[in-house]
Amino acid sequence: MTAFTLGEATALALGRVRGRSNEDARVGGRVSPRASVPGMAAVRRRPPARSGAPHPTGAPIRRDSVEAGTFEEHFFAVPAKGEPDRLLRLARAALDTGRRLKRAVRAEGRVLSPAETALAGLTAGAVRVYEELCTLARLNQGRVYPSYDRLAAVTGLARATVARGLRALEIAGFLIRQRRFKRVAREEGADTPRYAQTSNAYRPLLPARLLPHLPRWLSPAPLPVDTEQHEAERVADVAAMHDSLSCRELAETLVGGSLGRILARLGAQLDRRDNDTKCESQKAPQPLFDSMYSRENGVGLVGRQIRPDGQIC
Repeated sequence: MTAFTLGEATALALGRVRGRSNEDARVGGRVSPRASVPGMAAVRRRPPARSGAPHPTGAPIRRDSVEAGTFEEHFFAVPAKGEPDRLLRLARAALDTGRRLKRAVRAEGRVLSPAETALAGLTAGAVRVYEELCTLARLNQGRVYPSYDRLAAVTGLARATVARGLRALEIAGFLIRQRRFKRVAREEGADTPRYAQTSNAYRPLLPARLLPHLPRWLSPAPLPVDTEQHEAERVADVAAMHDSLSCRELAETLVGGSLGRILARLGAQLDRRDNDTKCESQKAPQPLFDSMYSRENGVGLVGRQIRPDGQIC
């Protein structure tokens, strides 16, 4: 029984494929198995793509890709002094911890948690790739976007090993990876894609969920109590300030750019509608508690008195 892809089956069903001669269907001196099927000799099968090459489906770019040059300023971060070396030490300690966990699974039948499973998935090749990424982050002020070929050439690993290592590092939380694509200049009338896949962007991170499983000396020192108290007070003050703002002022404070201007106009309309339905513009007006009680010389309102003839002035 011969298996066909969806495109081949559709071509056969619609009758759009014309048969070719057996000479055209020969592959490497042998007759292709598809040549014996009527109409299948004209169907050209796409060769398998290696890791990092264009997508096997023929799409010019991979999904979740962002155009290069449009997000890097917000994606990359300049590492602090000594941070790349500290991240590399964490990765090496995580590799040793993962090996101990795998030994415990084989010897004791231990069931690993999701964080421990991520640690056990790290390999020596993944740590070697991470070392190169940390080196680039230190030398290029956090701007890390090497290609698979570059990582394979520097580390001496295969492209597939580099791909598996990056995947393991991403699952463990040691880095963030963002796919990128670029525009391709083409001649007028040429039937070529306008976009092409380019190298990914990487940002090394400190995996917070893995810190409890690492040695204590690798964990950061806790914040002082005074600092935590000051931070809580600051958050409360900011929340109180936001509560005192109108809708327009809140949009201008929290959101900037064109979106902030649009939200500010919508907030101004909401403020006008609220002002029309309320007698006072204050958000928390003080009630006049004494207005309901009568006094000897008046009815409780300042400036209004009772005349001798009984009229209120």
